[in-house]
Amino acid sequence: MSAASSAVLKARWPTYAIVTVVTLVSVFPLYYTIVMASHTNAEMAAGTPPLLPTTSLFHNMRQALDLAPLNLGLVNSVIVSSAVTLGTVSFCTLAGFAFAKLRFRGSNLLLAICIATMMVPLQMGVIPLYMLMARLGLANHLAAVILPTLCTAFGVFFMRQYISSAVPDELIEAAWIDGASPIRVFWSVVVPAVRPAMAVLGMLTFLMTWNDFFWPIIALSSQNPTIQVSFQSLATGYAPQQSIIMAGTLYGTVPVLIVFALLGRQIVGGIMSGAVKG
Repeated sequence: MSAASSAVLKARWPTYAIVTVVTLVSVFPLYYTIVMASHTNAEMAAGTPPLLPTTSLFHNMRQALDLAPLNLGLVNSVIVSSAVTLGTVSFCTLAGFAFAKLRFRGSNLLLAICIATMMVPLQMGVIPLYMLMARLGLANHLAAVILPTLCTAFGVFFMRQYISSAVPDELIEAAWIDGASPIRVFWSVVVPAVRPAMAVLGMLTFLMTWNDFFWPIIALSSQNPTIQVSFQSLATGYAPQQSIIMAGTLYGTVPVLIVFALLGRQIVGGIMSGAVKG
């Protein structure tokens, strides 16, 4: 890279100022959640709301754990979100490879049907889906939340589009000539090339599953909840303590932050890879 181009790409103080402002705005909701979780309703309703957290945060968290089965909900959410993420990434990548690189009769029709299912609201299928889970004896079990979401139309379409652009046909044909089977081609050629997209799909799936409230509250009982369902036990009484609710919410947010920290580099790498190819 020449000296002129490096000078053009060098960030100046307005860039750092904009990035700093955007970062502060993005982090402020999480920070103020910590502040609210460490005060009482009276303190938050004062004329000048507090802007700094206190050591009462851990006391409020203990109260939240006493009021609601947050530990059980946390464990269940980790199990459900991890299983759904693993299944979605695996099955959607396989299906995306088939639609993108394999030639078989009816592939375009099947892909169109798959995409069309994205237009059907979830609420329309809740009753028959619950009846199916009950008929299979899975109601009030974690499997009732895991099985219906192991593969999504969005994931299939997303991986199909990424594989079509990221994996050259010549590379696939070379693997065929070398005698590789479809599974061997998928594992040795496709997977290494689409890891950034798999990380993005995994993070999105984990977040959506972790934050899902509608289907788990229908399929599970209050004795075996996910973390989002267990939060409803905190909002009890005539005047719920907002600090307790915020403390429980903060407790249930930590695993999401860990997942983002682990997959953030892959996500940025995937975005940069797509930008370079474009």
